[in-house]
Amino acid sequence: MSLYSLLNLLAFAGLLYMVYHVGRTQTSLSRRVFTGLLLGLAFGFALQLLYGSGTTVMMETLNWTNLVGDSYVRLLRMIIMPLILVTMIGAVLKMDAVASLGRIGASVIGMLVLTTAIAALIGIAVTLVAGLSAEGMVGGARELAREEVLEGRLDTVVSRMSLPDTIAGFIPTNIFADLTEARDNSIISVVIFGILAGIAALLVCRDKPEHRDTIRNAVDAAQAVVMQLVRIVMALTPYGILALMTYVVASSNAQDILNLISFVLASYVAIALMFGVHALFVMAAGSNPRAHFQKIWPVLSFAFATRSSAATIPLTVKTQIEELKVPSPIANMAASFGATIGQNGCAGIYPAMLAVMVAPTVGVDPLAPGFILSLIAIIAISSFGIAGVGGGATFAALVVLPAMGLPITLVALLISIEPLIDMGRTALNVSGAITSGVVSQRVLGLPQEAGATQETTR
Repeated sequence: MSLYSLLNLLAFAGLLYMVYHVGRTQTSLSRRVFTGLLLGLAFGFALQLLYGSGTTVMMETLNWTNLVGDSYVRLLRMIIMPLILVTMIGAVLKMDAVASLGRIGASVIGMLVLTTAIAALIGIAVTLVAGLSAEGMVGGARELAREEVLEGRLDTVVSRMSLPDTIAGFIPTNIFADLTEARDNSIISVVIFGILAGIAALLVCRDKPEHRDTIRNAVDAAQAVVMQLVRIVMALTPYGILALMTYVVASSNAQDILNLISFVLASYVAIALMFGVHALFVMAAGSNPRAHFQKIWPVLSFAFATRSSAATIPLTVKTQIEELKVPSPIANMAASFGATIGQNGCAGIYPAMLAVMVAPTVGVDPLAPGFILSLIAIIAISSFGIAGVGGGATFAALVVLPAMGLPITLVALLISIEPLIDMGRTALNVSGAITSGVVSQRVLGLPQEAGATQETTR
């Protein structure tokens, strides 16, 4: 390891200590997360200025600093499946009628698809107003090579994303394999298994009352252990955010960003507008938007830094239950379904913007009502099953563009700046999932979660 790399790591260790010191004096998790976010941005930018992307010193430094961020993400992913399974079983056990599950699922999924359609419309409008077009965007050898790879994946992606196959893929065939996240649909499959297991437990409690206390006590104990594990991991969030933001900023290609800055800016304008739509939905549900976003800020910060809706599930569930008082059945469904269905940023805004940009290059009028309505419909349908991990937006674009009869060249061209835009899109995805939970509670008229605490802000 070079001397410069060692000095960089010593500076990083100092920043970690600063976050720790803030944690000793500040009780608010959101403030500590914000501190880690700012320090990561500053440190990553400093590394970029001093060494540039791809240098030996930069790679050595990021290999070690990312150990903190990668370890944190792995810890969160470790508890996703146990959290979903145990809390979903517990949520069903708390319900008086099995029929309520259908109402909750329909409300949550309906909200996710509705907001995705709105996000697509916003993406279309922003692209048209900004005058963005793929005409004149000529890719070099790197982009052409990426296009060949994407073309090779295209047939597989389209065949996997047919609606009947997608729906059938949600049903688990091997729950043990799905608990290891072996498939893109594993999260929804575990949700379905948890619901079925909860229904079975509920029926046993009804038919054999002598087992009721044993079953409920066992599930309650398992939930308590899993939620305590979530709290332990969440306490590490500020350190994880610091490391993750350092990596994202330091490894970004500044030249690619400058070349496509208009698209980056337009993307964030669309994301900001969609956050405004979420605020309107929250307001309509009877909540204060400002207080709402203050409570979910740590969750959005983590989603922003990790670019993974799936990894954010534990934080999303816990924040909904303990901060927003959303009943646990709704919170679990909103977080779990929101990681793979109806992602407002990745499955809504991004493919809509690309389709509008590409359309003129093949002689299609992006202002034609038929084109716009078809695009929104295809985006809403194809939003089912988009993987909640980094790169999901590319996957969505590979489905939508061919379905509209459009080439995928632009997808390859924009891959180089994907991480920068994907951070904002992922935060929007998670916000959409939380919004669906808050609105569903209001629509269904269910009481707030009993016994919720404020531990997530400590």
